[in-house]
Amino acid sequence: MKLHRSLASSAREQTNANAEDWEATYRQMVLYDLAADMELGFFLAYYRNFAVPSIAATLHRNGEITQRPIKRSYDTAIVTYELVCNGLDSDRGRHMIRLLNHVHRHVPGNNDDFLYVLLTLLVVPIHWARTHAWRAPTPAEESAATRFYKELGAGMNMGTIPSTFADAEKFFDDYERKNIAHSPGGAELMASTVQILKSRLPTPARPFAKTMLTAMFDDDRLTDALGLPRTTQLSKATLNAVLTARNTLQHRRPLSTKPHFVPGEAGSSLYPSGYRLDDIGPENIMTPASEPHHEPS
Repeated sequence: MKLHRSLASSAREQTNANAEDWEATYRQMVLYDLAADMELGFFLAYYRNFAVPSIAATLHRNGEITQRPIKRSYDTAIVTYELVCNGLDSDRGRHMIRLLNHVHRHVPGNNDDFLYVLLTLLVVPIHWARTHAWRAPTPAEESAATRFYKELGAGMNMGTIPSTFADAEKFFDDYERKNIAHSPGGAELMASTVQILKSRLPTPARPFAKTMLTAMFDDDRLTDALGLPRTTQLSKATLNAVLTARNTLQHRRPLSTKPHFVPGEAGSSLYPSGYRLDDIGPENIMTPASEPHHEPS
């Protein structure tokens, strides 16, 4: 199918992007070329952490997601987009990395757990875009995304981080094969946050929120772990038909000249007048006393 010339032009530029321009390449991918699908991928990545019992237990014990699910979800997205929009070494980017390090300083878990959480933001959106976006990510975009999360992980002192997307996929798949399982805490986290999806849907579609999620996951192992109903052929066919129609229209439209996200601006019910950097972050931050098996002195 013939592409609008602005889409074709940007796709060529993203295909031929210089490896040293990794931040700009990833920014273009997330904010313009594949913006809607990358946002959906980030959304699905957020839920995936609930399917790992050890991570789910920590999140459940902290209480932020069950007590303030909307704020936790929106703030997580804002941190990611702030880093992408401004760059890791910008003033706003450094602020967000300091926030991440502060929040996670006393969070229990091993390096593989932390690396998995980081790599959900890399692997899940690209997998989604490969299958469902109006075009697949280019190899240059995948390399740029991998470099972005490698540098972010280094800023969070995570140790060894995959240098290629193929290595990131392998770690991700191996980790999930060993660790995904149902847990009461994970199911409760899922039940709390699925309300966010419902709130963003038209009223008639809200009863089908879980069905939509399972169709997007398309992974029985994952939906079983999250306590969601298994997907059906009908729901998958419906999702694919909707996305195919969307992509057909997308091919004919010019590439948006407005970024998908503008730092600090309004854009949600949580921050209707915009937000300041100090507005972002959890109210409950884990301390040594929050850790299991902690014995007071």
